[in-house]
Amino acid sequence: MKTENPTVQLIPITEEEAGQRIDNFLRTFLKGVPKSMIYRILRKGEVRVNKKRIKPEYKLLAGDEVRVPPVRVAEKEEAPVSAKLDKVAALEHCILFEDDHLLILNKPSGTAVHGGSGLSFGVIEGLRALRPDARFLELVHRLDRDTSGVLLVAKKRSALRSLHEQLRMKTMQKDYLALVRGEWQSHCKVVQAPLLKNILQSGERIVRVNSEGKPSETRFKIEEKYAFATLVKASPVTGRTHQIRVHTQYAGHPIAYDDRYGDREFDAQLAGSGINRLFLHAAALRFEHPATGETVRIEAPLEPKLRNALTKLRKGVK
Repeated sequence: MKTENPTVQLIPITEEEAGQRIDNFLRTFLKGVPKSMIYRILRKGEVRVNKKRIKPEYKLLAGDEVRVPPVRVAEKEEAPVSAKLDKVAALEHCILFEDDHLLILNKPSGTAVHGGSGLSFGVIEGLRALRPDARFLELVHRLDRDTSGVLLVAKKRSALRSLHEQLRMKTMQKDYLALVRGEWQSHCKVVQAPLLKNILQSGERIVRVNSEGKPSETRFKIEEKYAFATLVKASPVTGRTHQIRVHTQYAGHPIAYDDRYGDREFDAQLAGSGINRLFLHAAALRFEHPATGETVRIEAPLEPKLRNALTKLRKGVK
């Protein structure tokens, strides 16, 4: 059936999404919308960036705000996202912090941050169903679908702008935990390798180290060593798509159970550990509160499955 998105959407552009053309961004964001309609709403000025008309070839910048008008989308008939759904209700238990300005979630692995790309449910849709009276709920940044951990959501436009400014100025500190193949060398504290994003015909995004790519930097620290793996803390300085996943692969230490950049033999070695998902977790986030100016540091605990896997690795996986 035809379903209509009844409201204008304001989409904040993160560093990860910056650099792509607005028409390509809309084709990904508005899955199911005919290409002709996307170009029509662009041509008529219904899509705006920072309240201004733009051309289809406009390249998005981090911090841009994209206005997407209501559109009719051809898709299968689906029940609306309801606060009674198990997935939505489960999000309540994932909330780490909430006040009038912010909501911070420990996002579970396997859940996309927003619907689209063939998905009807995402974290932001779930939170809006969970908080129907909230007048404003927007993602400050993104996490890959299979990555778990700290996800920041703004409840006020002023908070969103403040936090995006911190991302632009690189004053927001993000720390991830990743289980990688082999013994990470202690002298490898920084990986600087330019990343180039390619979108395949299937719509899948693949990122490669390429001299023509965007400058990218990740800092690494060894947290714990095991017989054939290392737990590292990864702190991205830049925020490119799949940055940590590609930088660890580039360093010769792909992340466990990474279906795009990983190593199946390494995954097979971990078979007895109980891991069956990408072992990449946004463990901590430090930023300045947009209202009080105080430094906030939020930590998201590893899910029990990953904690148990590390315990088994300490004892030696059998």
